[in-house]
Amino acid sequence: MNTATVKSYMAKPGELEQKWWLVDANEKIVGRLASDIAVILMGKHRPTYTPHIDTGDYVVVINAEKIVLTGKKWDQKQYTWTTQYPGLRKENARTRFERDPAEILVEAVRRMLPKNKLAYKMLDKLKVYSGDKHPHQAQNPEPKELAVK
Repeated sequence: MNTATVKSYMAKPGELEQKWWLVDANEKIVGRLASDIAVILMGKHRPTYTPHIDTGDYVVVINAEKIVLTGKKWDQKQYTWTTQYPGLRKENARTRFERDPAEILVEAVRRMLPKNKLAYKMLDKLKVYSGDKHPHQAQNPEPKELAVK
């Protein structure tokens, strides 16, 4: 019997270098793109993933106004929220898209992240822009192809 034990690696805060990724959302399906982005934000794409430490990378998404919802989701998908007064406020995906196209993708990614305090830090690393311009050239984000069929 071998007395040597195998130790599991646990990342420590600030130990891992966080990369920047550039994702083009042109003609991408929202759900597929959001699930791939959530994996990168959580850090599950790395072998050093640690659940209680933020090991994810930064993601910059451009062309958010060209995302695609399949089926009849533009009219049937409802977003609801409360104002602490009686009754719920709601709107469909088309109305929300006209107001702010990036908000649909951010909301989809937020719902795929864990429901804890660490998720707020993960979501802060997501930068979504409607056009093809972004103010993060200084970080040299590497292009990454996500949501490929």
